[in-house]
Amino acid sequence: MKFSEILQKLGDSAAFNSLISNKDYDPEITGVAAIDDAKIGTLSYIEGAKFASFIGKTDASALILPKNEALQAQVQERGIAWIATPEPRLLFARTIALFYQPWRPLSEIHPSAVIHPSAKIGNEVYIGPHVVLQQGVEIGNGVCIHPNVVIYPDAKIGDRSILHANCTIHERTRIGADCVIHSGAVIGAEGFGFVPTSGGWVKMEQSGYTVLEDGVEVGCNSAIDRPALGETRVGRNTKIDNLVQIAHGCQIGAGCALAGQSGMAGGVKLGNGVILAGQAGISNQAKLGDRVIVSAQSGIHSNVPPGEIVSGSPAIPNKKYLKVSAVTNRLPEIYQALKQLQRKLG
Repeated sequence: MKFSEILQKLGDSAAFNSLISNKDYDPEITGVAAIDDAKIGTLSYIEGAKFASFIGKTDASALILPKNEALQAQVQERGIAWIATPEPRLLFARTIALFYQPWRPLSEIHPSAVIHPSAKIGNEVYIGPHVVLQQGVEIGNGVCIHPNVVIYPDAKIGDRSILHANCTIHERTRIGADCVIHSGAVIGAEGFGFVPTSGGWVKMEQSGYTVLEDGVEVGCNSAIDRPALGETRVGRNTKIDNLVQIAHGCQIGAGCALAGQSGMAGGVKLGNGVILAGQAGISNQAKLGDRVIVSAQSGIHSNVPPGEIVSGSPAIPNKKYLKVSAVTNRLPEIYQALKQLQRKLG
């Protein structure tokens, strides 16, 4: 389609606070590509000045740019069609959706699915081969359940949610509308609850609930456990990467992002908009305020106030961590200087 057609389809997303280059040049766009891999006929984007070097060598026919006049002048000089917007990555994400939509099967119930007579199933639902729906399960309208999914008794799945192949939804789980559960994820399994005694460990039954609010996405092979009492809750529109562990009784706020291999012990509480980078770990009962950012491989052992950026293990404020890292890199020469000083002092 023509570049102008793309902008028209994007509608307000493209028009809002944007600048568009010479409208007389309207290339044919056949797809989207990363800036370093773009060919003639593709559309790409540049997020900031640090990617300026790509402008001189890209073959893209059109670019989405930030509000940066220097970048716009470079692109204009090369004769590439462009649009400038405050959030180029966001507009590019919406452009991808014009060229690609995830495969979704038509609504049907495969004859190999095993469905308990008490299960309630909404309209326009797809249930794939070898799916198991146990007693009291409730499935909303427009839900898509891919092959080999097992849903335990008394679980509820909200409208338009997607459960990918081989994920498992345990009893007492509540999944909201427009959620996505990726392959291998386990939602609502028993939390790690054992009481130490002189005769060994005694199992504490996990009788609570696991609740995922609307718009939550859970990555492949992640686990969200149910508690002994009460609930484990993941807030609206929170996004969870692959291989993330959320233990029993955790309370995750709205709009959080948890990167791969991050993990939370029991009873952790995250505010709204918290970001955990890869392999971040949070110890039992710690509380993180709204908009906290935890950098990769950091270990949280105590509460973190709202808006703080922390790094290291045990985690400390990021600015202090950077200073400590700079000193750490100089330890060998500091040690040599200390030895020389000791020799001089006899």
